[in-house]
Amino acid sequence: MKLEYFIAKRLVTTKNHKSSVSAPIIKIAITAIALGIIMMLVSVATGLGLKHKIRDKISAFSGHIVITKYDSNVSDITLKPIELNQKFYPTFENIDGVSSVQPFASKAGIIRTEQAFEGIVYKGVTETYQFDEIAEYLEQGRLPVFGESMSNEILMSTYIANRLGFKLGDKVNTYFMKDWGNKVPNIRQFEIVGLYNSGLQQFDENVVLGDLRHVQRLNRWTENEIGGFEVLLKDFDQIEEKGSEIYLNLPSTVDSKTIVEKYENIFGWLDMFDFNIKVIIIIMIAVASINMIVALLVLILERTQMIGMLKALGATNWTVRKIFLYNAFYLIGKGLLYGNAIGLGMLFLQKYTGVIKLDPTSYYVREAPVLIRLTDVILLNVGVVLIAMLVLLIPSYLITKISPVKAIRYD
Repeated sequence: MKLEYFIAKRLVTTKNHKSSVSAPIIKIAITAIALGIIMMLVSVATGLGLKHKIRDKISAFSGHIVITKYDSNVSDITLKPIELNQKFYPTFENIDGVSSVQPFASKAGIIRTEQAFEGIVYKGVTETYQFDEIAEYLEQGRLPVFGESMSNEILMSTYIANRLGFKLGDKVNTYFMKDWGNKVPNIRQFEIVGLYNSGLQQFDENVVLGDLRHVQRLNRWTENEIGGFEVLLKDFDQIEEKGSEIYLNLPSTVDSKTIVEKYENIFGWLDMFDFNIKVIIIIMIAVASINMIVALLVLILERTQMIGMLKALGATNWTVRKIFLYNAFYLIGKGLLYGNAIGLGMLFLQKYTGVIKLDPTSYYVREAPVLIRLTDVILLNVGVVLIAMLVLLIPSYLITKISPVKAIRYD
């Protein structure tokens, strides 16, 4: 066993250590490190969890990249048709990282009852639509099934159903305005087979999912005409790169937008979380480092006679400094142990019970989402240790200024 480690171990295990003047300061330092790692773990896990949850919800209802005909329309309604037969459908053969390409079309409508009415966006899809992502938000019933003949089954949000007094299995009369001839609206009757609740008001207040062939018939489109395509990627982190690549591979009459561009306000708000997380980490590391510096200085002053004795016996400055750095490392490790145990315990409790609720109108989710990644936990712990030890090299330099003769006489 190395001499420095042996002496450091004796210092932290001796009974006098627990009743010394430095004991309360040491406890404060350990508490600061524990609180710091708790705050960092919680901020990273909840911040990333919220980002991933919201972007997954948006991509579930809009895909990652939306391809439509060039027009000045900024709404979610597809006005100009695009041909279904495209080189990139059903797959982008020359672009890697694309999971699937699915056609859709949307049309504005009004659901009317005897007591009220509600404007909706009827989104028509095909049997190839990836309902797996939406299935997570299904509260009642089942997903619509589309076969060879046109289906009247729809998936409605719980929000719309509650506002209009509908329940599972009800028939819904929906009115669609014509863009030609007389202005008598087209009426379609749909059956509610499922109710979803995404927590995103932008979708819950408007979107009703049904058969795409209804939109084709209402708009007098052919079977080869649709509103657009939704492209799903294998890796969301490549959305900007793949978005540019897809745009360059499209015909000149076709446009594409990533959901980051389409929902710029939401993703701009999410980007603020990265800045907030960085600020919290910097502040917590600074607070923990300052407390450790104070604790180390007190330990050095408290052990001045021991330092003088060791120097008189031939110990070098670096040898003595390593004793106190080992001591500090022990305190940091103790704080990290408590902090990780409490922090991860809180995160797992939230992940599996959802005890902390959020306002969906402000945060787009009903409970605080948590994303716990082993790499994040390891990086945070290693970062705290490295930064704290580097910072502690400065106060440990005080040991080199202690004279053996004066230190031995020090009282």
